[in-house]
Amino acid sequence: MVEIELKFQVPAPARERVHHAVATAAARTQRVRTIYLDTPDGRLAAAGMAVRLRRDGRRWLQTVKGQGEGLLQRLEHEVPVPAPARGVTPAVDLARHAGTPAHGRLAAVLGDAPVLGPVFETDMRRTRRIVRMGATRIELALDEGRILAAGRSLPLCELELEWLSGPLDGLYRLGERWATRHGLWLDVRSKAERGACLARGEDAAPPVMARRPLLSPEGGPDAALRAMVGAGLAHLLPNLSAVAAGTGRPEHLHQVRVALRRLRTALQVFEGWSADVDAGWTPALADLFDALGAARDLDALSASLLPALRAAGAPFSDLVPPAAAPAEPGQALRAVAAQRLLLALLAFAGHTPALASGPLVDRARPLLRRLHRQVVRDGEAFATLDDEARHRTRRRVKRLRYSVEFVAALWPAKDVRRYLARVAPAQDALGRFNDLCVAQQAFAAAVERDPRAWFAVGWLQAQRAEPIAAAARALRRLGRGQPFWKR
Repeated sequence: MVEIELKFQVPAPARERVHHAVATAAARTQRVRTIYLDTPDGRLAAAGMAVRLRRDGRRWLQTVKGQGEGLLQRLEHEVPVPAPARGVTPAVDLARHAGTPAHGRLAAVLGDAPVLGPVFETDMRRTRRIVRMGATRIELALDEGRILAAGRSLPLCELELEWLSGPLDGLYRLGERWATRHGLWLDVRSKAERGACLARGEDAAPPVMARRPLLSPEGGPDAALRAMVGAGLAHLLPNLSAVAAGTGRPEHLHQVRVALRRLRTALQVFEGWSADVDAGWTPALADLFDALGAARDLDALSASLLPALRAAGAPFSDLVPPAAAPAEPGQALRAVAAQRLLLALLAFAGHTPALASGPLVDRARPLLRRLHRQVVRDGEAFATLDDEARHRTRRRVKRLRYSVEFVAALWPAKDVRRYLARVAPAQDALGRFNDLCVAQQAFAAAVERDPRAWFAVGWLQAQRAEPIAAAARALRRLGRGQPFWKR
């Protein structure tokens, strides 16, 4: 069985209102206690799987869950367990799932692992009812309770919308209605993931990195763009969930910004590949990206440039405080506008693509050629460009790299890898130069509040020559090589 669901966190001010909206006369409320099990070395958690025993009313259920093929899909197999004596927890028997896809994946993950043992529990009051959105049937399930692990406790209040039947678009429309009305925000973290983190004493799982979409040359441009957006969301949403929850580390925020830029690239460069692209998505992604910029710049400055300034003899050991503290990044990600954008992109990525229309390679080649030529032209004049033009070149290099990665599956992997190896040094050098420029502007703005900032302004100015020269060399090298799409 594959389940498709949207999961929303319910902010504290909205919890009573959401509870009353779910708990109508048609709703059913039960206490649900669940025990999650894993190996001593956490093999299931590492593989994104979960085995649980759940007491739902008077019933006991044993369930295996794992990631499905789609972003919101979860592979699930659930079986009833004979009720034990009162006060006794039934034993886990993985043979109950024999013959199912879930069992096959479970066996591959566990191998010769020892017996599973309890890692954490959840104790919830679950209120659920069935609703309709047009021809779509959806189960609403509001969970209110706690996750318990290793003597620690984490409060939880989340609303799950599980698709049961009918057009899938109805699920996204209902999600948008609830998010808009109650200020809910999407959270792709499962209870298993959150409980495993709690048991390890961690605030969040490691950041998720970008992965290339799997494209088929025969799949057509519409299917390809939807796959690109789906891959971008698979990169964005786990990191966004951590940042929106206030548990993310600087690298989570950085990956959110990278994912937003990759999504913008897909929609800008390949926009003509689907008639269903909304022209408002790209500027909305840009606005969200910009809203996170100040916080990300401060993180980058603290992590990299501040230690170098100290080593150079800076007369300060901490950053000069900015005139105004950057907005808490989770606030922008939890906002209704951001949630509506995410749901629209999820609906687009999950929609059935149009039929193929011509070889995909022939459509991708001229787009890559145009991006490559822009970067090569910039490289020829790079030494004479001003800072604004160099920043534009940096954006173009990123756009080129991401676009190549999006369509990489259409060409031999070795050829693509060789080309990207020439792009990477240019992007790295331009990134270092951009960090210097951002830091220099920040310290220049702080001079009136703290004259010691002049040291940083001068030191940063002296560091500019190396990344400028390195970028110019890398861009010239990129221009001399033959692009893989010409072979």
